[in-house]
Amino acid sequence: MEEVVRARGHENVSAEHASTFEVTTDDYLTPAGDCILAVEADRAPAEFDPAFASACRDEAATITVTVAADGFEETVAGRGDPELTFESERSAVGRTSEYVDDRTVVVDAAFAAEGFDRELVAALASGAEATITFRVEP
Repeated sequence: MEEVVRARGHENVSAEHASTFEVTTDDYLTPAGDCILAVEADRAPAEFDPAFASACRDEAATITVTVAADGFEETVAGRGDPELTFESERSAVGRTSEYVDDRTVVVDAAFAAEGFDRELVAALASGAEATITFRVEP
C-alpha cells in the first residue's frame, strides 16, 4: 500500500539534520529548516487513506520513504508505531528515534536528512520537482 506526494525542492534545502527528515506543504524554507527535503507538498498526512494510516500503526510494519528528483532517488526504511496519528495537515516527518507526534509518519528510520544522497540533495536545492512515495508493508 502506498501514498504518493508531489513537492518541489527549494534553494535552502541543506538536508543536514541528524535525526529527522521532512516534507512540508509550506511554500517557504528558511536556512534553519535543515531537515526539510521539499516544500509545497500537494498532500499532507491528514489526507492519506485511512487504511494506509491504519497499516502504519503496526509496530511490525516496514515503512519506506522514497524521494526522487531529477533522476536521483533515495529510499529510507523504518517501521510503524501504534501511536502514529497521521493528523498533520502541514508536514510529514520521518525520525531515527521512536518519538511520535502528529507529524510523524515513520520511526526508527535507518537515516535522517543528512543520510540522503548528496546529488539528490543538490537537485532539491536547485528547486527540482520531487516525488515522495510512502510505502507500508505488514
